[in-house]
Amino acid sequence: MMIKGVFIFNLLLFVAPIFVWSQSKKPNLIVIMTDDMGYADVGFNGCTDIPTPNIDSIAYNGAHIVNGYVSFPVCGPSRAGFITGRYQDRFGFTTNPTIDPTNDIAGLPLDEKTLAEVLCNEGYKSAIVGKWHLGTHPNFHPLNRGFDYFYGFLSGGHNYFMNQLTVENLENVKSKWAWYRTKLRENHKTLEFEDYKTDYLTDELSEAALRFINKQAENDQPFFLFLSYNAPHTPMHATEKYLSRFPDIQDRKRKTYAAMVSAVDDGIGLVLETLKKNVLIENTIIVFLSDNGGAHNNASQNTPLRGTKGSVYEGGLRVPFAIQWKGVIPVNTKYEESISSLDIMASMVDILDIKSNRKKPLDGVNIIPYLTGEKQGAPHDYLFWRKWKQNAMAVIHGDHKLLKSNKRSESEIYNLKLDVSESKNIKGSNVVLEKQLQNAWNRWNQKNIDRIFPTLGEDEWWTKNEN
Repeated sequence: MMIKGVFIFNLLLFVAPIFVWSQSKKPNLIVIMTDDMGYADVGFNGCTDIPTPNIDSIAYNGAHIVNGYVSFPVCGPSRAGFITGRYQDRFGFTTNPTIDPTNDIAGLPLDEKTLAEVLCNEGYKSAIVGKWHLGTHPNFHPLNRGFDYFYGFLSGGHNYFMNQLTVENLENVKSKWAWYRTKLRENHKTLEFEDYKTDYLTDELSEAALRFINKQAENDQPFFLFLSYNAPHTPMHATEKYLSRFPDIQDRKRKTYAAMVSAVDDGIGLVLETLKKNVLIENTIIVFLSDNGGAHNNASQNTPLRGTKGSVYEGGLRVPFAIQWKGVIPVNTKYEESISSLDIMASMVDILDIKSNRKKPLDGVNIIPYLTGEKQGAPHDYLFWRKWKQNAMAVIHGDHKLLKSNKRSESEIYNLKLDVSESKNIKGSNVVLEKQLQNAWNRWNQKNIDRIFPTLGEDEWWTKNEN
């Protein structure tokens, strides 16, 4: 009798995804992206000093992606890849762009379709809450790129204490990094201190996300929410509410980092609760990931991975990654094949049966059938990375990875299944494999272009505002 019951249960697990997926109601999509978060800083990846129960619930109620990658080890290009479903190298977004609001080239090219633009044609309402980092010129504003609602800031990093946001807008920036203190914006409106609902940026973004979800629930309309936290990116700012949770962490920077992650986890908990309250949790795909690996300057941990943000070693590219779709993805799925942030766009396009643009094909694949067990094998034959200026590269094929960390270094090969820490270079005994991987990367790179805009670090645009 027990065997028969187990058989029926397993059969339902197999059949349920196909049944629910075939329903006519379009699924909502929420992508929650953190900034510079360490691979080892979530409970589902083994973190012990920072509780992340709400983040973990996404993995436990769906799929824990063990080998989840982003398309670039730095914020801006990684986000450009995710939001288009295409390698950002295809369109020259090869580094963080200048924040100059007068530069009409430094951003996501206008002929590249965002996920929001694609979903708009399917009746979705889309919002981005938090960090944009895909261009500050009006041409690149989220409301001009398919989004119906924007609450946050256009640049990259930002101060977290709301009373420190005193710079009116980017046009008033007169020194390097002053854009960290620009006031938040709601759509095109500049917000004042009295407009904020909280005194801490992470909490403020969470509250804005809840308002959007509640509004869409009232309208009974499918939605896409990109909850784009800048935490735990520097500066290391946290309120006593969150710091007090970690009396046992002695290192001050790690304690602040833990507090920042805890604030994000609280916000995600509120998002999940709001979905449940509005009876939306069953029909919402929820994706959690970081935009790149943990940075060297924020006390994050990428253990057991080698390297940090900016590196083509695993610590820069592999991120905490989880996907929940109740009733479709079986609970407690631990998925170990390599997937990419590029797959989020491709999955939605396939689920909604949207005809793809053959002139600009997506680089991702629909990963849902792999997570449900409907499809076997690896979603990707190869995954590629390029850091154009540094002449760094990486390619993964199966268990093997070829990389070159900069233009002066020799290439290296690792078996990631046996050596996830990339400690034993096996290049010498794999000459044929090296050639195969390098040739595959070369063919991929032939379709890429060079950088198209001034970079964040090289353009002193703010000096124009000094006088």
